[in-house]
Amino acid sequence: MQKTLITLGLLAMTSSLVQAQKQDIEQKFDAKQAISQFTYLASDELMGRDPARTEMKLAYTFIAKELESFGAKPLPGADGYYQNIPFRLSSPPMSGSMTIGSSEFTQGKNLLVLDGNSLSGEFQLVDVGFGMEEDFAGLDLKGKIAVANVGAPNRLSPSDLFSLGGEKIKHAEAAGAVALIERFNAPSVPWQLVSNFLNRTQMTLDQGNASKLPYIWIEDLKNQMKGEQLQPANLSILGKMNRTIEGKNVLAWIEGTDANLKNEYLLLSAHYDHVGVGAPDAQGDSIYNGARDNAVGTVAVLNAAKYFAQNPPKRSILIALWTAEEKGLLGSAYFANNPLVPLNQIIYNLNIDNGGYNDTSIITVIGLGRTSADFLIEEAVNEFGVKAVSDPSPEQGLYDRSDNVNFARRGIPAPTFSLGFTAFDDEIQKYYHKAADEVSNFDLEYAQIYWKAYILTAQKIANWNQRPVWQAGDKYEEVSKQLYGN
Repeated sequence: MQKTLITLGLLAMTSSLVQAQKQDIEQKFDAKQAISQFTYLASDELMGRDPARTEMKLAYTFIAKELESFGAKPLPGADGYYQNIPFRLSSPPMSGSMTIGSSEFTQGKNLLVLDGNSLSGEFQLVDVGFGMEEDFAGLDLKGKIAVANVGAPNRLSPSDLFSLGGEKIKHAEAAGAVALIERFNAPSVPWQLVSNFLNRTQMTLDQGNASKLPYIWIEDLKNQMKGEQLQPANLSILGKMNRTIEGKNVLAWIEGTDANLKNEYLLLSAHYDHVGVGAPDAQGDSIYNGARDNAVGTVAVLNAAKYFAQNPPKRSILIALWTAEEKGLLGSAYFANNPLVPLNQIIYNLNIDNGGYNDTSIITVIGLGRTSADFLIEEAVNEFGVKAVSDPSPEQGLYDRSDNVNFARRGIPAPTFSLGFTAFDDEIQKYYHKAADEVSNFDLEYAQIYWKAYILTAQKIANWNQRPVWQAGDKYEEVSKQLYGN
């Protein structure tokens, strides 16, 4: 009987503490200020928060000033509240052509110049298989063009097709080639999709060592351009037009209160960029304001920073607003490769990204079910009268399409805390990457629940007496053990 009474007493104390935490967040949350932040970040003045536009300065300056006003501190090694990132903006050539025997290729149609300088003339073509290092062994390609298949055996995902290209360029340069052509024959990736994506201005990280070697993709879905069938090519292509711009991640931190746990960090993150200006809708609106994607998430992280600056938890809080997520997760990738806090001290990443919502009774957590901290997310969300649910659309590959994956790949448990959706349906598509995504049609009562639930979730994880870990068997479990040494 005594044991039962003690147990009931502990449960009552725990319930009372949770309720007190929720009430404290409720009392200190300034809805008017949060909605004002939301309205500004998704306003026409910021022109859709495109990292390539000058208006992006308005966004990152606003975010940094907010963090400073809350009392969150700049990270050592940062430029104030900024991590500066060198970007390269590359525009495709307006024209270009190539003839191989009776086959004709035209820039933007069945030929894509991906990188490098202009080149014209007639050149001998040499088939180098997949263009791996061993395929170039012993070859002298001086004055010739290397022709390879895209990707490699068992490596034909979109990310593989792009990442392997850089390696092949180096091999082609070392062999003396004047250009590298890849035959695009990946059956799982439609050429039209690739062409639409690549035949436009691209933003990439500027590594300072860009190759001048012309790098070209040609459409060859029937594998006709190979071996002895390769006749000399007559081509006239223009190189890509490149310029450098500087991007900025906005970063801050709040020191924890526990003598030991304060050396561990909970990373709270969201991307603050969007897609900018696009084709006008039926009403003539061409500014893609990105209220759902991802101004609402930026506001959540800002208000978490505000709360924790005045109410620090046991662990330290690392605040990160990423740039250029829409350009390929570039801002978070840069931080993961150039961390200002050792990655093995970041014990969890509670990331935010959004496409929209179609159910205000839930919060969808991409990655729920994959870490030991799941029950804390569920408890926090339930306190605000909504339910946490897992990814309803795994076919969309959402986990690997947001900034969290740059940390998961290094072993850090990292779910994404999203607005409630049950499918990528018409209600989502009505706003996703469209001019209609504005604060004026957002359920602001739901936004406030979402923001406050995020703060309580972060508080629970930051105060937990255990480190979150991946569930046994998760694909990131082993790399996590390597990172943390357990």
